[in-house]
Amino acid sequence: MEYVTVQDTEIPALGLGTWRMKGPTCRRAVATALDCGYRHVDTAQMYGNERQVGAAISGAAVDRDEVFLTTKLAMSNRDHDSVIESTETSLRKLQTDSVDLLLIHQPNRGVALEETLGAMDELVDDGLVDHIGVSNFGVERLHSACEIADAPILTNQVMYHPFWDQSTVLDYCQIHDIMLTAYSPLAHGGAISDPLLNEIGARYDKTSAQVAFRWLIQQENVSTIPKSTSPEHIEANLEIFDFELTDEEMRAIRRPSASRTASSFVRARLPF
Repeated sequence: MEYVTVQDTEIPALGLGTWRMKGPTCRRAVATALDCGYRHVDTAQMYGNERQVGAAISGAAVDRDEVFLTTKLAMSNRDHDSVIESTETSLRKLQTDSVDLLLIHQPNRGVALEETLGAMDELVDDGLVDHIGVSNFGVERLHSACEIADAPILTNQVMYHPFWDQSTVLDYCQIHDIMLTAYSPLAHGGAISDPLLNEIGARYDKTSAQVAFRWLIQQENVSTIPKSTSPEHIEANLEIFDFELTDEEMRAIRRPSASRTASSFVRARLPF
């Protein structure tokens, strides 16, 4: 495992995302990941699976202190009292006294950022949350969050893959010692069949997915949280620490395309 170090905190560069995972499937996936060596798990209140994530971590042969655990505030839980109460509920579901990272899941213009971050600061002061961050924030809102919060903003979790440009956000994160956590690293599956990623993968005896993950974590301050319920894929996703892409390959892989991103997003949601 490689680590991202920001603000004197080490976070595993590869984690398991759990979006759209439900019930026993979610619990098995998290348990499998922990058994394979993952030590970074991402969930959220709106995913409806915190209970399953907590059960998997609690039942694993891994000390809780070894797992970097993230959850996120739902859109409806942004006023002061809701932040406190919903986080306490999340902790009960996750079977833990504290989470390593609590994020604002996405902007909510209906509640002042000062109110939400103020409550999150209280959770840090009370020892219920170790770090705070945001998700789906552009640079302007990210800067505002950094200015408002007493606790440092540890990460901004955003969609990031070879076809979606996040250079502006990443530049800001690198300058201000913030981690960029990349979700949807395979462009909703669109990267898997990409000819260039497959061509580069063949040079290293790696899959296109492994090349995409390597491309992400080889960038300064970037971690990624691919989602998978397949034991084979969960294990294969870890096999990205024994090779390194060249500077030329790193540049070639970055091909921003809004149309490719949109088409992959749509295909991922078709019923066939």
